[in-house]
Amino acid sequence: MEIFDQDIERCLEVLHQGGLILYPTDTIWGIGCDATNAKAVARIYELKHRPDSKAMIILVADEKTVLEYTAAPDLAVFDYLKTVKKPTTVIYEGAIGLAENLIAEDGSIAIRICQDPFCKALIKRFRKPVVSTSANRSGDASPRNFSMISEEIKNGVDYIVKYRQNDMSEAEPSSVIRWKNGNIEILRS
Repeated sequence: MEIFDQDIERCLEVLHQGGLILYPTDTIWGIGCDATNAKAVARIYELKHRPDSKAMIILVADEKTVLEYTAAPDLAVFDYLKTVKKPTTVIYEGAIGLAENLIAEDGSIAIRICQDPFCKALIKRFRKPVVSTSANRSGDASPRNFSMISEEIKNGVDYIVKYRQNDMSEAEPSSVIRWKNGNIEILRS
């Protein structure tokens, strides 16, 4: 548990300073930053060579946090999320309190309530949402484990989490849905 705790402490320092972390999530490895810090978000777009018109996912630890960063979501979505087996990212309308360059042009934001022990502990301690975007250049395949992450990405972040680096199982990205008026639109299964 020592590496786990050291990684959490180091990530918190970097996130509070507006830095970037490379970390394991409940899906694939992600590049993360403070989701309320526009300069940090801009650094991720630059590192990924990604246009800032392509929105990114944020991770939160619980339903309560979704309510803090979205305007009037349909609460039925939380019941739906309890029935799914695969980590699921939901696109919510009316993002509030987040970095402007993180929010989609239509005002929506993609949020996943993270169940991974490391992410959950980090986000609870940080007390703000954390960006999670795949650890690759835009257009390249998402790395399925730590060994597949390019040196360019590793060199572009301020801290690389040690926890789970040796896990060679191949992870998959989350499902992505849009929830509107009780209807589900599956964007990525």
